[in-house]
Amino acid sequence: MVTASFSALLEQLAAVSSAKSLSKGKGKASSAAAQYFSLPTPSPSPERSMDDFVKLLDQYDVSKHASSRAEQQAFGHDIAYQAPTANLFNFEEETRPTETPSSADVATTGSLVVYDRNWLLSECQGLVARQPDHGLSDIQLCANIFTVLRSDASDEDIQASLVDILGFENLDLITSLLTNRATLVNNIMNMVVNPAMYGAQVIVQSEQEVRKRKQQRKEQKKASKQHRQPEDELELSLSILGFDAQSLKQQREAALTSDRPLFSSTHKTTAGPRYPNVYQSSDSGSLLSIYGTKYALPAGTTREEFNDYEETTIPVPKQAPVRATERRIAIEDMDNLARGAFKAYESLNRVQSIVYPVAYETNENMLVCAPTGAGKTDVAMLTVLRCISQFCNPPPVKGTTDINFTIAKNDFKIVYVAPMKALAAEVVEKMGKRLKFLGISVRELTGDMQLTKTEIMATQFIVTTPEKWDVITRKSTGDVELVQKVKLLIIDEVHLLHEDRGAVIESLIARTLRQVESSQSMIRIVGLSATLPNYLDVAAFLRVNPYQGLFFFDSGFRPVPLEQHFIGVKGKPNSIQSNERMNKACFDKVADLVQDDHQVMVFVHARKETVKTAQMLREEAANEGLQDYFDGSTAEKYGFYKKEVAKSKNKELKELFKYGFGIHHAGMLRSDRTLTERMFADGVLRVLCCTATLAWGVNLPAYAVVIKGTQVYDSQKGAFVDLSILDVLQIFGRAGRPQYETHGVGYILTTHDRLAHYISAITQQHPIESKFIENIVDNLNAEISLGTVTNVDEAVTWLSYTFLYVRMKRNPFVYGMDHTEPAQDPLLGRKRHEIITTAAARLAQCQMIIYDPSTGYLTPKDLGRIASNFYIKHTSIEIFNQMMRARMTEADVLSMISLSSEFDNIKSRDTEHKELKQLLDKQCACDIKGGADSTHGKVNILLQSYISNAYIDDFALVSDCAYVAQNAGRIARALFEIALNRHWGPTSAVLLAINKAVEKRIWTFQHPLQQMGLPHDIVNKLEQRSHASIEEMRDMEPAELGELVHHRRMGMTLARCVDQFPVLQLEARIAPMTRHVLNVDLTLTPDFLWNDKVHGSVEPWWIWAEDSENVEIYYSEYFLLHKKQMAEGPVTLNFTVPLVEPLPSQIYIRAVSDRWLSAETVLPVSFQHLILPQLYPPNTELLDLQPLPVHALQDETLEAICEARFSHFNPVQTQIFHTLYHTAHNALVGAPTGSGKTIAAELVMWAAFKQHPGSKVVYIAPMKALVKERVADWTKRLTIPMKKKLVELTGDVTPDLKTIEAADIIITTPEKWDGISRSWQTRSYVRKVSCVIIDEIHLLGGDRGPILEVIVSRMNYIGSQLERKIRVVGLSTALANAIDLADWLGIEPAVGLFNFKHSVRPVPLEIYIDGFPGKHYCPRMATMNKPTYAAIKTHSPTQPVIVFVSSRRQTRLTAQDLIAYCGMEDNPRQWLHHMDEDALADVLDRVHDESLRMSLAFGIGLHHAGLTEDDRKLVEQLYLDLKIQILIATSTLAWGVNLPAHLVVIKGTEYYNYKVGRYVDYPITDVLQMMGRAGRPQFDTTGIARVFVQDSKKHFLKKFLHEPFPVESSLHKFMDDHINAEIVAGTITSKQDALDYLTWTYFYRRLQQNPSYYGLDDVSQGGLDAFLTARINDVCERLAASGCVEMDADTQFDLTPLTPGRIASYYYLRHQTVRHFQDELVQPAQITVAQALEIMGNSPEYEELPARCNEDLLNQEIEKHVPFKVTATRNYISPHVKAFVLTQAHISRIELPITDYITDQITVLDSAIRFCQAMIDIAADAGRLTTCLTIMNTLQCIKQARWMSESTLLNLPHIEQHMLQHFNVQGKRIICLGELLQFNDRQLLAMFGKIKDLSEKQVADVMRVVRRMPVVDIHTKIDSKKAFLIPESEYKVQVTMQRQSLGGTKHDGKIYAPLFPKAQYESWWLVLGNAATDELLALKRVSMRNGPNETLGNKSVSTLTFDTPVHLGKQQYTLYLMSDGYQGLDQVVPLDFETRIE
Repeated sequence: MVTASFSALLEQLAAVSSAKSLSKGKGKASSAAAQYFSLPTPSPSPERSMDDFVKLLDQYDVSKHASSRAEQQAFGHDIAYQAPTANLFNFEEETRPTETPSSADVATTGSLVVYDRNWLLSECQGLVARQPDHGLSDIQLCANIFTVLRSDASDEDIQASLVDILGFENLDLITSLLTNRATLVNNIMNMVVNPAMYGAQVIVQSEQEVRKRKQQRKEQKKASKQHRQPEDELELSLSILGFDAQSLKQQREAALTSDRPLFSSTHKTTAGPRYPNVYQSSDSGSLLSIYGTKYALPAGTTREEFNDYEETTIPVPKQAPVRATERRIAIEDMDNLARGAFKAYESLNRVQSIVYPVAYETNENMLVCAPTGAGKTDVAMLTVLRCISQFCNPPPVKGTTDINFTIAKNDFKIVYVAPMKALAAEVVEKMGKRLKFLGISVRELTGDMQLTKTEIMATQFIVTTPEKWDVITRKSTGDVELVQKVKLLIIDEVHLLHEDRGAVIESLIARTLRQVESSQSMIRIVGLSATLPNYLDVAAFLRVNPYQGLFFFDSGFRPVPLEQHFIGVKGKPNSIQSNERMNKACFDKVADLVQDDHQVMVFVHARKETVKTAQMLREEAANEGLQDYFDGSTAEKYGFYKKEVAKSKNKELKELFKYGFGIHHAGMLRSDRTLTERMFADGVLRVLCCTATLAWGVNLPAYAVVIKGTQVYDSQKGAFVDLSILDVLQIFGRAGRPQYETHGVGYILTTHDRLAHYISAITQQHPIESKFIENIVDNLNAEISLGTVTNVDEAVTWLSYTFLYVRMKRNPFVYGMDHTEPAQDPLLGRKRHEIITTAAARLAQCQMIIYDPSTGYLTPKDLGRIASNFYIKHTSIEIFNQMMRARMTEADVLSMISLSSEFDNIKSRDTEHKELKQLLDKQCACDIKGGADSTHGKVNILLQSYISNAYIDDFALVSDCAYVAQNAGRIARALFEIALNRHWGPTSAVLLAINKAVEKRIWTFQHPLQQMGLPHDIVNKLEQRSHASIEEMRDMEPAELGELVHHRRMGMTLARCVDQFPVLQLEARIAPMTRHVLNVDLTLTPDFLWNDKVHGSVEPWWIWAEDSENVEIYYSEYFLLHKKQMAEGPVTLNFTVPLVEPLPSQIYIRAVSDRWLSAETVLPVSFQHLILPQLYPPNTELLDLQPLPVHALQDETLEAICEARFSHFNPVQTQIFHTLYHTAHNALVGAPTGSGKTIAAELVMWAAFKQHPGSKVVYIAPMKALVKERVADWTKRLTIPMKKKLVELTGDVTPDLKTIEAADIIITTPEKWDGISRSWQTRSYVRKVSCVIIDEIHLLGGDRGPILEVIVSRMNYIGSQLERKIRVVGLSTALANAIDLADWLGIEPAVGLFNFKHSVRPVPLEIYIDGFPGKHYCPRMATMNKPTYAAIKTHSPTQPVIVFVSSRRQTRLTAQDLIAYCGMEDNPRQWLHHMDEDALADVLDRVHDESLRMSLAFGIGLHHAGLTEDDRKLVEQLYLDLKIQILIATSTLAWGVNLPAHLVVIKGTEYYNYKVGRYVDYPITDVLQMMGRAGRPQFDTTGIARVFVQDSKKHFLKKFLHEPFPVESSLHKFMDDHINAEIVAGTITSKQDALDYLTWTYFYRRLQQNPSYYGLDDVSQGGLDAFLTARINDVCERLAASGCVEMDADTQFDLTPLTPGRIASYYYLRHQTVRHFQDELVQPAQITVAQALEIMGNSPEYEELPARCNEDLLNQEIEKHVPFKVTATRNYISPHVKAFVLTQAHISRIELPITDYITDQITVLDSAIRFCQAMIDIAADAGRLTTCLTIMNTLQCIKQARWMSESTLLNLPHIEQHMLQHFNVQGKRIICLGELLQFNDRQLLAMFGKIKDLSEKQVADVMRVVRRMPVVDIHTKIDSKKAFLIPESEYKVQVTMQRQSLGGTKHDGKIYAPLFPKAQYESWWLVLGNAATDELLALKRVSMRNGPNETLGNKSVSTLTFDTPVHLGKQQYTLYLMSDGYQGLDQVVPLDFETRIE
């Protein structure tokens, strides 16, 4: 068409308008547009100017005014065009959103007024402009007025309403409205408004639009007839007036929430923001039908009525236009990681390409809404690859396909939540295949597919269902580790939020979002969904940035567009007529499609229905004569499949195949299903009738799909429900085959009443709402149990993370609010608070939580935790609370389970009664109350039928039965936990049995071997035999077993099954600790053969102790028996049970398998011979004395020392002052920690110096840490004023003899003092001791207690030998049996015994004990972190706090969590005090440890042995100065450092003991010591201790924390070495001496007081003697076996020490160690260095070395880098392996991976010296020369940290390998240190000067070391008068050693060994040997430190004794001078002589 000028067109338009069409009537209305297009096109005339145009408008304006008419406009007439008074174009504003008509448009023409919509609107606009505070917009006001005017009310009512709306000031307007009411309403009702345009405008209408108008009129009429709600009326008015009601409503709600004035301008507010990634052809809002009644359907939708049904067809949507910015992403443009996963693709599809930049190149949260089949799975794959790429090293690169990176697979987990198990399995298969190339493990974790913890650890990608993931994340004791590693959470089908399961998804996402915030971790959340209308709400809920991560694709993005047909079958649903019509409609549609040569899938909803439908279609086709169309025999593969089908056993399949029909459902065999799928794919079948599983599980598309019927049986609801929208979309997704057709067709046949539901749901007409409120009670309980919600405020905050919150703000009406609430309370705080308090009150009522309305605290109870963990509803818990009793039968339990509200949905239907009755009669073992008619009766029958393996016919019943069984197992398990929690023995046993019965489908009375999978006939025969119990069968031979079942060949199988059936043998040893507490040592011996197939890797057992009546459980434990424990022999458990008086005759200990029915052992433990300990005398009362002033000391020096800290002694010190300071009595002071016992020790020490000047005081503390603390304290405070010398003696610090001799105070550990005092006769300083103070003497009961016993006994013995009493004073906490200790210490109770109560602390202590559930340690510790934070905030928000944990790892994890909780507060650094940024930065720079640096920044210090000394000191100082408030420490700190706190939290009371390989409890003394740190005497009035324990230990702790604790002896466990030491010392020479010696011990005292504890049954004197004699005999035999002691051959009475015994005593070794050395060193002729190191590493002493988690991996790693590999054992966690590799790592100078290893290495090296020296002595004793020399070389290697193979010159400082070539003097090459020392200073300086890399300072260092090195001249002289020696005679050889030193200066003889942790001193071995025979003849150790004050002397003379050989002639022996510390300085001196006979 020629372009017409605009003015020409306008002219024509004017002409048309004026030619009025006056025709009225029924005919088709001709539209103005039609007339317009029929006119000739005006030719453009360039002369026309703009002036003409303006003139034309003016003329037109005049003519229009003349012809304006006020009469009614008929439909179809033209509305006259009215020119705007303002400019036609607003040139400033190019684009303007749709505007509301302004007053300019109002039709006021001169004096004539048209009362229409525009007039009304202009009046309203004027009014709003005059009264801006009116509160309504012009449009709303207009609608409100119109609603009133068109109502049926009388004029009076209308007048009143109008006055209400407009006010009296607008009476004129009200009068106009009333006067012209009829006209106005009439005009408005009849006007036609174009949906997109407002105001009177030109109308261009198509035929279609005209039809549409008619439809609108119909709606108008319908609307005016219906009686409506006010809300609807307003919406209707808005639509009649042509306003968009929905958008107005949204604006109103938005305005309410945003507090801005509504419609402040005359323009409609701007349309919402445009989001870049929303691809929508039309705004969903504009699909509203004008009259506001519903959304309109997509354009082109048709609706047809038929006799039987109504059909709505939605046409194929248009393909979405391609945007300019779009481009396809080619796979080759991606990096190597992504290319591997997209191998099969050439490029990504449209949707994936659009999403790619955000999905793969950012970590944004995403919501992707796209139609089914648009490739959302690949979008998920992109996000997965993005997640993996962040753990690749090096990062992936583009341009290559090689996988050149490694993935840190243990650092992340990806979780994909799929809505159904079938879908989960599909995702696992797809993703697994595509990620296989990376080695990423993808596993399914659903109700069907459980994973073990190990499998979960090894899996990176977990696909799960919402419920399963909810269960995992809501268990605090679940896998915290797993949940913390999640880096990506993908939620598929997010639109399920509005279905019943939506609440689960909500709680999951809310939990994840809170975790992200609280832990500050990055978890990306990706939601995938079908298209949904309110995607913005879902995006807001998922915390998606709408400008980045929100992607919305409408149906135009479907790869194969879909034509949808909705058919509503008329008639009553489920009536016969309705079903027939459904069949007819189904056939009609299928037949039409098949005739057009298409394949069709018909989806039905039951397995039987597939066959019925196929047969119906076949019959109908035959009736209609259409069977040829269905015939598939023309397909090319028909013949092949015909043969295949013939093989099938499925008769329906064969039958239908001939006619071209197929069936497919889950009840068919896998092979038949696969065959059907292949036949359909190959076109052999035309029609396939299948169930919906095919749509989910198998990707098999067809041109058309037909859904026949929408009623599906839901076993959870126990009724037929609508087919879910998800299923419909999935089935429709199968329509259309991309490679063959341009589109697909989907039919849904439903009943007429459900038609609208499906149409609206499928076309997304309804926004999705939240279902969270329905499950709020259980979800709240889960959060409280998890510990994430602890009070109402937190719960209210938690709700703000839900979709519920998002929707409540948008749509308050649905959630029971009116629209004013969001206006008054925009954040809905009140509503949320109300929801929470209601739910909390409900939980409290069910006993699941403790809810305190006054404080708002929500505390979980065990019942709530169990409900949360097992997913039990609170309504069920309520029922259980009423019904559970301490004794219940199986029938009671089954009845209770069936009443559970989980089964409320199961309905009892009449059709099933017959079958249920049969099941009741034949299959139910227990009675059922209520019969089959009630729900619970039906559930009970189905549950019992399930256990009985009954065959059930009715398909709905099969489904119900599966549902019941699935839930019953879980409920029974929860009930078992509840019963166990309530300590109900019988009920627990029955519930566990029922749970196993459901799992195994075996009754408890059936034969246990049925669980082994034996054939039924065999099991039946076993059940018929009366004597076929497992025990009896175990005693039979295989042949007998074969006879038993009349089946010989089964004999061996039965024997194997019986042997593999799990049985535990139990043996118990009981020992009373007090009269009320019994200690039980239970030995469990597995008595079955382990078979991995049968038992897996672990067998769980329950161990519990019950009272004699079998009602109460005293103690229970869940015990895991691992396969490896089978080989290690019996396992020991230790626990305590309460004793009640009068004493019952016995208790029962039960071991019940957690998995196997009838696998249980019961052990009765008799109390017949139990002798209870006597009652203890009362404590010392604290007297009300006047506090003593420090002047009572009467010594100015001491008074000055005390006055520095206090002026008066505290009450305890006042009471003990006289005894300790003024008398010499032995004393015992028992008082709680913190009551000033250190002062007591000082008083005793001062008394000793006063009474025995010049004597020594020994202070023994049981731990090195305590020794260090005491040394630091006393050195600082006492030594200078008192002018006394103090010395520390521990394994770490061994000063020289002179220092010890000179010291007055010796502070030492029990071991060290024991070792020293053993040879007291030769050590003068031991004999000078006048007083021994033993601190923490209550540790007698611990492992090191025996040493304390021996020391005290020995000091008493020394005193008796020297005839002067040595005073012994013990300090301890409050004790129960202090009287026994006093008796043993020789204390007169009246004078020296002070045993105060726990409560006499100077600062009273409040103790709170909190129990925490959970079997597993790490998760339980994690649940304690929030309560720890809460405790700090409650008790000590600003004062110092110590948190004690059990391991270094726990210090780190606890700190991380506390920091996270701080981060959520306003002031995250609330625990830092008095430190500005610079000071903090300065401190942090000094810290070495990374975790410590992070935590210090938040005011939290860490303290454990793994820190460097500097770090520890720094932390202590910061804490003492109150700069940091929190200290998280390992339990050792309680002993080591005196750092008191206001609050102490003991986080867990157990630690991992590697010796026994499990967690064991702290000794109670440790717990008391930790609690003792609470309360600072100078600052606090009270101290607070919070003890967090496993809930089962709570009662035990309560007992002992408040009652004093009895101290028992453990000498009987460690007697051997102590007896050996006394035999060597000569104290014991016979067994009688040994018996007498025992009577000196504390053990002897306690043996009489608590005989049962020590296993003594006969308490008479004779019984006692016999018991002790037997003990002594056993000890002596063991010592004799180790070669330490020799017993008199005749009497076996006298005892003589042997060399190995002396060696053991001298080097403080166990006799087993000496025996090990003898076995390994004496047999072989010689050994290598590697063997020497291995023998040393295997020393029994090293078993004490800690082995921690994952250290086996570290040991393996270190082994790779050391020369000698582990040979004996491959068990890398073994402490022996660790000692072996750590020693080598030291020699190889390898840097160790962790600080723990540095500490451990020091321990190893410390002992290595002793071990080497003992090994040398033992080898020498056996005369092994080479062996001896090898061990000496090994010792040199250890001290110098250098292998023998390396040059000894490298031991000099700064010398490196490359410098060795310069080591030559005057052309002579120097090879070793020995050669170097031959040159003088000048020569050496010249030589070192030539080495370029050495600076002058470094040369000076080298020279200093060289000068200190020993150069020894050695001279030998045989002591003989003659020139020859006589054979076989003893001679002496005198060896003179002369030491020269290059520097000539004196020094202390310290050797240069920079890497050895402790100072070592020069010493030598003289070894005389016969090299020819490899025999060692003499050995002597020589020290040159014989100068004054132990400086080095220059000369030493030694004598060696040797025997001359038998044969005559010239002989040569060799004398070896071996250094004990240097390498390369050894000398070999030949010793020549001649033997002859005179």
